[in-house]
Amino acid sequence: MADKRRKRRIAIGIGAIVLVVLVTIGLSRLEPAAPSVEKATVWVDTVKRGPMLRQVRGSGTLVPEEIRWIPATTEGRVERILALPGTVVKADTVLLELSNPELVVAAQDAASELKAAQAEYTNLKVQLRSALLTQQSQTAAVEADYRQASLQAEADAELAKDGLVAEIAQKISRLRADELKGRTEIEQKRLEISSEAADAQLAVQQARVDRLGAAARLRRSQVEFLKVRASVEGVLQQIPVEVGQRVTPGANLARVVEPGRLKAEIRIAETQARDIQIGQVASIDTRNGVVAGKVSRIDPAVQNGTVTVDVALEGPLPKGARPDLTVDGTIELERLANVLSVGRPAFGGEQGMVGLFRLEPGGGAAKRVKVK
Repeated sequence: MADKRRKRRIAIGIGAIVLVVLVTIGLSRLEPAAPSVEKATVWVDTVKRGPMLRQVRGSGTLVPEEIRWIPATTEGRVERILALPGTVVKADTVLLELSNPELVVAAQDAASELKAAQAEYTNLKVQLRSALLTQQSQTAAVEADYRQASLQAEADAELAKDGLVAEIAQKISRLRADELKGRTEIEQKRLEISSEAADAQLAVQQARVDRLGAAARLRRSQVEFLKVRASVEGVLQQIPVEVGQRVTPGANLARVVEPGRLKAEIRIAETQARDIQIGQVASIDTRNGVVAGKVSRIDPAVQNGTVTVDVALEGPLPKGARPDLTVDGTIELERLANVLSVGRPAFGGEQGMVGLFRLEPGGGAAKRVKVK
């Protein structure tokens, strides 16, 4: 009986081992079960044949085509800010006022110096005119004496022929006439020199007046520039200074833009920007409308992995379009005819191989395939 039990246990153990081996072999030959997903979470697209439009997209902002920075032309302290960002301004609109007491005093001194120089010019002109008149009077007197002496000499010469006047008297008359002739020539030259000298002195004084006048006008304009004006029509976008702040010449005090002339600056990933060219068609979505445009500039430098592309807008701007508004841009690279195409997933790179799942007939299963 004991031998029978032992044989039975051995047979049962061997049978169990064989069963485990057979089950293991059977399970190892089974294919793994495919994972399942909810159909609502799967993005499905259909492969189509026909024309295909290659595009790149990016986000960006609207920026003004014309930006005018209003600089300080003189040193001063910000006294008052009269306009706030968003205000519609004209060329003569005063944006803010500066104060500079030293400049005001310098302008007053320059004006006083100019008035003094003008008075000196007027006084010198009167003096020179008087001296010139005196010289003209002397010249006229000498000329009159010369004409009288010349007539006397001619008369004495006629009388001397008839023996009515002594020869010595006739010679004296002639000598006096010749002497007065020489004096007349000298006085005439002196008159010419006096006139030229007067013109030269007046020119020197006039140059001084002109120099002081230019300095006075400069000081006066600097005082006027303490009232900072927009200088162009547009919208005040920024005033980067505060009341009480000291500014130096050249410092930017305000920025004025023309809101009706905007362009879009779109940031495109550097891997997608290599085929972008100037003149390509683009569309800008302002979230309140879409505006057509064309690529007008491509930034040659890459910043933070993106390339900035300027798009010139060609259509009317939608309502609410303003500088710094966030927009989305789409640029058309090329149109391909008669090609097979399917929507590219976000992780797919251009000209690269990606793995997609192709639906089997019936749509209940899908198989992974490689797609370029």
